[in-house]
Amino acid sequence: MSKNTVLALVGSLRADSHNRKLAEAIQLNAPENVDVQIHGSLGNIPFYNEDIDVEGQVPAEAAALRAAASEADTLLFVTPEHNGTLTASLKNAIDWLSRPYGAGALAGKPTAVVGTAFGQFGGVWAQDEARKAAGIAGAKVLEDVKLAVPGSMIRFAELHPKDDAEVVEQIKGIFEPLTAVQEDEAAA
Repeated sequence: MSKNTVLALVGSLRADSHNRKLAEAIQLNAPENVDVQIHGSLGNIPFYNEDIDVEGQVPAEAAALRAAASEADTLLFVTPEHNGTLTASLKNAIDWLSRPYGAGALAGKPTAVVGTAFGQFGGVWAQDEARKAAGIAGAKVLEDVKLAVPGSMIRFAELHPKDDAEVVEQIKGIFEPLTAVQEDEAAA
């Protein structure tokens, strides 16, 4: 059986990001049949602009994102919540991955959204907005993959998510629906 490749895109640009740490915990707790790869910072990708999205002239960072997303079996967005919505960096990544419209790296790609945020609901608004944007961009949004960890600034002030037993249990629960979609497609 081949491994399912999950590309994690972290919406936070902060060096000590709780969402990057959550992505690391997801990577560490992946089952043997899943390879979670965390993409580099989304902060180096220029804002989407059709004027620079020209064949042979696409900025290297955007081209690398598209290539990594195309090669992955599944995308996993890991996002904090900024002013009640997803981060500009993650929205920008979705914009780059949505082009060319209908044939971009997001087209039909199984995509899930998780995250952690300071608020009491763990960033569910941002996650809902990311699911909405990804779906409109053509992704196959995995609505049953849910993980929203509240109180990140206090909860992870001195504790990495990989060392939080409750979070680790929740992480383990996201892999079944992530891998089920690949198994369903392989059987078809």
